[in-house]
Amino acid sequence: MVPKEYNFAIIIPMANESKEFDLFISKLKITLDFIQCGQVYLIVDNASKDNTFELCKNLSGTDIRFKTVWAPENKNVVDAYIRGYKEAEPYHDIIIEMDAGMSHDPAAIPMFIRVLNEGNECAFGSRFINGGSIWQSSFKRRFLSKTGTRLSNILLGTRMRDMTSGYQGFHVSVVRELLKYQLLSKGHFYQTEVRYLTRKLRYMEVPIHYRAPSPSVSTKSILNSLSVLFHYFFCRLRFKSKSITTNE
Repeated sequence: MVPKEYNFAIIIPMANESKEFDLFISKLKITLDFIQCGQVYLIVDNASKDNTFELCKNLSGTDIRFKTVWAPENKNVVDAYIRGYKEAEPYHDIIIEMDAGMSHDPAAIPMFIRVLNEGNECAFGSRFINGGSIWQSSFKRRFLSKTGTRLSNILLGTRMRDMTSGYQGFHVSVVRELLKYQLLSKGHFYQTEVRYLTRKLRYMEVPIHYRAPSPSVSTKSILNSLSVLFHYFFCRLRFKSKSITTNE
């Protein structure tokens, strides 16, 4: 059980989630009931074409633990995460980000909080350590995740077992520094970029079970990932490695 006074937030981009909305929220509520604290920020933008926004608003109207944030200015998923950071940063000690649609299991949240309450500044979800897994996922998805991790570790000098997972948590001091930094990623390479920038902080990888039923990974997203990856690689070659530090 996490101490009641421990103040944390969960950031969740929500787009086209109506199919599994009830199942995901019910599991998330079970975890929140167990922890007995926490605030959830549901970030919705124009990428959502179904009734996800209405579902989120109805939920926020009946459960004060959930806050719906309408962000039509968002241009990509990174904007959604950043908007969530900005909403949560003034009020919370710990900020966790995760995906909806049952891609990430809410039952792992207490483990993230425990890791962050044990002297670590960052907690990164990992599918490729003992206790982690990836299931109901296409070969293409698994290949990109594992290859992306290996390539990132080689080119960026990182040593994490999973460089591409979107389930992660930070002390608010780290989030404040990230908000000051001009991130280059426009897609899901954002997770790798953040891991690279925070590699010198105290962190621990947390085993997670990841489910990715959609095989689609856009060519645009892959090209952006490669562009950002080689940008930081060439920075390393010029002895201009980037990193984020905190006062903790």
